[in-house]
Amino acid sequence: MGTIKQNRANNILTSGKLDATDGLNNNVPATNIANASLSSVTSYPPSAGAGVSSVASDPPSPNEGQVWYNTTSGALKQYIGVSAWSSGGNLPTALYENAGAGASINASLNFGGQTPAGGAGTTDTQTYDGTSWTEVNNLNNSRRLLAGAGTQTSALAFGGYTVPPASNTQALTESWDGTSWTEVNDLNTKRNYTQGFGTSNTAALLGGGANPATTSVGNSESWDGTNWTEVNDLNTARMRFGATGSQTAGLIMGGLGGPPDYYTITESWDGTNWTEVSDLNTGRNTAGGSGISTSALLSGGSITGPSYTGVTEEFNGSSWSELNDLNTSRYNTGSSGDTTTSSLIFGGYDGAARTQATEEFTNALTTQTITAS
Repeated sequence: MGTIKQNRANNILTSGKLDATDGLNNNVPATNIANASLSSVTSYPPSAGAGVSSVASDPPSPNEGQVWYNTTSGALKQYIGVSAWSSGGNLPTALYENAGAGASINASLNFGGQTPAGGAGTTDTQTYDGTSWTEVNNLNNSRRLLAGAGTQTSALAFGGYTVPPASNTQALTESWDGTSWTEVNDLNTKRNYTQGFGTSNTAALLGGGANPATTSVGNSESWDGTNWTEVNDLNTARMRFGATGSQTAGLIMGGLGGPPDYYTITESWDGTNWTEVSDLNTGRNTAGGSGISTSALLSGGSITGPSYTGVTEEFNGSSWSELNDLNTSRYNTGSSGDTTTSSLIFGGYDGAARTQATEEFTNALTTQTITAS
């Protein structure tokens, strides 16, 4: 095996004793190594195994990240979070270009979009309880390619367009109180292919979009429960992006500047300004966003081709990393959830048709056996 280079103030002499006088960089002769490779190591010295406990049975209440050796099963185990998408209850009608709101899997709202009838937008609105969708009072104005923000009981629907062509883009805003929609003051700039974020029907933020059809805009507006007010623009004008967060701390992710640009650009909103942060790994548009500004998901979307993807990426406040894909690749979906452990994707276009499919994202702690790769 040759010699092992070590960076310690000692040298192993032929007698087997340590010599601390030969400097910091010393060689350990191969003849002094009892096991010539890791594959023939039969035991670890106490210092190497001190952080891993040996137990006869798995701990009843382990801490996240804890590792132990089960002497009964002869297995090294760990307690970690495992993220996955699973199927939820289908929407009553297949649709895409819809919007969503809601804090979690168990309390979400779907509204608007385009059904298989095609052309015009819909007024349909449904609530989701973690199992199934229930029809509730409809929007006052049919719309597709609209934006949504808020919760299942306090939401906003804004922008979008009613019927083709896209020149019929709207500035309409409606407020949801948990029972019915009410028309309130319009946006200053009408737009479609847009997304917004916010935590209620009194606090929301909208940035970017298309006006009327293929021209990307960067202007942003803030909603205070009564009026929309122009605030600082995005650094990069775009449409068809994902968005999530609150009125004072949100993200806009990916999008389209104009064909064939599929952006990886992510911008963070701090209540006053937009700042570019780490790029997505996969450039795309019309993906679904969820979470908060420092812990977010972007799922699905349309990528270069165009083709449709199920790629899910997680933002930790500094960088993006890929997670498990959606089971159904799609774009132009509705999305909801203000955490990366309880998010929802519903509806969309799967490359062949509009879909009713709903998927639930969870990140649950579980015990796993560690195996050699």
